Amino acid sequence: MSQVSEDLKIQSIVKDLIYLLGEDPSREGLAGTPKRVESSLKFLTRGYKQDIEKVLNGAIFEEDYDEMVVVKDIDLFSLCEHHLLPFYGKAHVAYLPDRKIIGLSKIPRIVDIFSRRLQIQERLTSQIADCLMQNVKPKGVAVVIEAFHLCMAMRGVEKKDSFCVTSSMLGIFRSDPRSRAEFFSLVGKR
Repeated sequence: MSQVSEDLKIQSIVKDLIYLLGEDPSREGLAGTPKRVESSLKFLTRGYKQDIEKVLNGAIFEEDYDEMVVVKDIDLFSLCEHHLLPFYGKAHVAYLPDRKIIGLSKIPRIVDIFSRRLQIQERLTSQIADCLMQNVKPKGVAVVIEAFHLCMAMRGVEKKDSFCVTSSMLGIFRSDPRSRAEFFSLVGKR
């Protein structure tokens, strides 16, 4: 199926959805909505079309550095796969190098690739950690995500002040309580 054909199909589905929800899709305020929703959904799920290898693009370097590297407060935005509603928050990512380091800007890009898909927070956390572990091969990786889910705030239990916190600890962060404690200290968590 061509890209134009896919785009028109999404727009047709959105137009039908608007109608089935009880609105007139040809009304002035809604006439352009199918095209806007199609563009928005393609942007919000662009992670499916991104290749990790191309994003990393040779940004893993030999370096004799063996202390923790932390990138914290990385903004993330995703769509809950259960309701197609947004969840957003912060990711905190650390790794303990084993003679290799990664360009710092690549860590937020990895977060973006996996968050720009239909997701659940638990899987997103693991995917980020696994990606760094497989590509950089450090002694360990730690990822913590704190996110606000609109599917919990706007519907269902309607808890507007609840955050979900998930973590993935691999390698030394799983086996060594001191490394894990240092990570939590550096990102301001106890």
